[in-house]
Amino acid sequence: MNRESDPAPRSFARRAALLPRRGIAVWLVPGAVALGALSGLMYGVVKAPQYAATSYVIIVPADRTDPGTALGYAQAYGRVAIDVAVRADAAKDAGVAPDLLRSNVQAATSPDAPMISLTAQAASPESATAMADSVAQALVRTSTDTQAKTGVKVLSFSSATEPSAPSSPSAGVAALVGGCAGGLLGGLTLLVRPRRTEEDGYAAVPAPASASATAPQKEPV
Repeated sequence: MNRESDPAPRSFARRAALLPRRGIAVWLVPGAVALGALSGLMYGVVKAPQYAATSYVIIVPADRTDPGTALGYAQAYGRVAIDVAVRADAAKDAGVAPDLLRSNVQAATSPDAPMISLTAQAASPESATAMADSVAQALVRTSTDTQAKTGVKVLSFSSATEPSAPSSPSAGVAALVGGCAGGLLGGLTLLVRPRRTEEDGYAAVPAPASASATAPQKEPV
């Protein structure tokens, strides 16, 4: 019997070569989860906590002005609130740079009410509260100067309350989010990677049932 033609040793060698690949596939998702959780934990520990404070202003119509006009001006003021506040020295009042005020204060409007919410984020509760209130007061002062032209005025509806807890996620939450993201990426990588076989390293496509081999028959002489 010719040992070189025996497929058993070669089949065993191919299967042995595939073991490391299968081992990597088994540990891919758990490893990605652990790496993501560790990255999220480090991010939560290193990043400074952020505090958020929100101030509200309301737009009211002046005498002989259509009440529906206030809603339209609320949308307009909401779009330019930060620029108006910077020009009105709101950054100076809050004790921060104008660029910091632009990047850390967000204005939001409601489609149903002539109200604007001004949310500021900062590394300290005092700074977040000061920025939100300074933008609100800047809008109030600006509307007073332009009331004769616009027919509406901005009033302070609610001052910002100093936050007692950071709005940014804690280290535990960041680790949980990082672990979920790592598991998702690991699972997607496992799904899209090419599947291996012993013969040529890729997934074999099964032949259709109708294409099964049959023994050739001899034609009659």
